[in-house]
Amino acid sequence: MVIYGLSTCAACQKARKALEGQGRDITFRDVRAEPLSEVELSELIVEFGDRLVDRTTNDYRALSTWLKNSDAEAQIEAQPKVMARPVIRDQNRFYLGWDDAVQAELLA
Repeated sequence: MVIYGLSTCAACQKARKALEGQGRDITFRDVRAEPLSEVELSELIVEFGDRLVDRTTNDYRALSTWLKNSDAEAQIEAQPKVMARPVIRDQNRFYLGWDDAVQAELLA
């Protein structure tokens, strides 16, 4: 299982701790330190579309007008911190966020 996020993200830390507590083998990937490849980002865009960008963050608000009007892929490539997180990959299934629905499915 892979968690894509930021090492400083509270939701990412909670997800990682809960999943490891269940005995899951977790690989954590900080997208700032190790940005997503074109293939990985394209795969996530296909899965989540524009939901992959968190438009509520200061990092998003700091983007230029041109970038704000660009596609999600360009926004994340320019500023990886605007990616909604965590993104969890469990084999060929993807989950976005760490809400009750995601927790219920992954911690069952």
